[in-house]
Amino acid sequence: MTVAVIGAGLSGLCAGYELSKKGIDVAIFEKGEIGGLVSSYNINNYHIEKYYHHIFRSDETILKLISDLGLGSKLKWLKGTTGYYNNGKIYPLNTPGEILQYPYLSLFEKVKLASLVLRSKRKNIEDSDNITAKDFILNTAGKSVYENFFEPLLKSKFGDEKDTVSASWLLSRIKIRSDRSLGGERLGYLKGGFYLLVEAMLKEIEDRGGEIKKTPVNKLIIKDNKVNGIETDNKFISCDNIISTTSATVLNKIIGTPLIKGIKYQGTTCAIFALKERLMENIYWLNIKADVPFGAVIEHTNFALFDDYGEHLVYVTSYFNDLNNPLWKMSEEKVIKLYLDGLKKLFPGFNESVIKWWKLTRNIDTAPIFETGFRNKVLPYKTKIRGLYLAGMFSLPNYPERSMNGSIKAGSGCVKKILEDEFAEEKKC
Repeated sequence: MTVAVIGAGLSGLCAGYELSKKGIDVAIFEKGEIGGLVSSYNINNYHIEKYYHHIFRSDETILKLISDLGLGSKLKWLKGTTGYYNNGKIYPLNTPGEILQYPYLSLFEKVKLASLVLRSKRKNIEDSDNITAKDFILNTAGKSVYENFFEPLLKSKFGDEKDTVSASWLLSRIKIRSDRSLGGERLGYLKGGFYLLVEAMLKEIEDRGGEIKKTPVNKLIIKDNKVNGIETDNKFISCDNIISTTSATVLNKIIGTPLIKGIKYQGTTCAIFALKERLMENIYWLNIKADVPFGAVIEHTNFALFDDYGEHLVYVTSYFNDLNNPLWKMSEEKVIKLYLDGLKKLFPGFNESVIKWWKLTRNIDTAPIFETGFRNKVLPYKTKIRGLYLAGMFSLPNYPERSMNGSIKAGSGCVKKILEDEFAEEKKC
């Protein structure tokens, strides 16, 4: 059996890793960076992810993979502190005492917020798929909690789509982040970056005879409703099965028909700045209620050790929903100027002279918009085309919120389905 995997993100690499372990002939095709959304910059003798990442203690699949690849000693559980910027001031929100001191909710509203969190932990996620996050918050905690706490977060994440996002997405976010001690939350990170995870899978695949081909797949060759192969730069490559881990947009293009319908994506613009000095004091993740062109500021070196980098690393990120958004159309330099103006507004003492370097990355299909009814759009691994399988952000393990853990589960789950189908075919013969 030969398998072509389209995309070398986490789902594609995990699929290739699992197939190569079984001795199956596998080739992975990637037109961009190996690692996809987990790819990294190599700067000043260290690697740093292009997009911020961390893992949770409940992410059992990625934790096992890290252990299996011999990276367990690199995994560190670090304090991930959060804050909320409102009306010119940063409010830490990590302990019960800090939450009680937050001035933009009354004590009664804070009790309602706590009740919402407790209710969310008990509620079945799929049962809330047809309810908007907005309605769930309004019905559970009231208008003030929505407007003064949740609405800015939803707006920064989903923009004009904020009122369509399902309560299932919100519940999943609350559940995964509710496992914290009185001192705050601990998040997982690999010392040396998740680059190590990508490279370890890559090495295992190649050591077992698998191939990584840095070339785009231009077309899937389907004959009589069965996979026949793929076409890359006018070269035909035969294969028995295809695993596509691309977005729905890309898959529909290379297959030549709208196989996947109804899934809307959002894009992301993410800048990273290396600074000579710290931007925030002991805050890793800053949520923002202010008129700035980004929704969060993430100071990576208030999470991972500064000594591992020798410079302060700060992410600034925005989400957008269409190709006409200025963040997608503007030059990198103009986006950076926009971000710097926003940082100066939040931090009046911030000066561009402290910037050592910056990098910007953009992606139009970063994640699906998990709107109401999305559960019915989740795609099975097996398609109606024989030999064509799908794994990625639209797979069940990534519902109702994408994650590195979900992408790895999707890759391995897809391989399991292929092997089940092959075994069933062999039994027929």
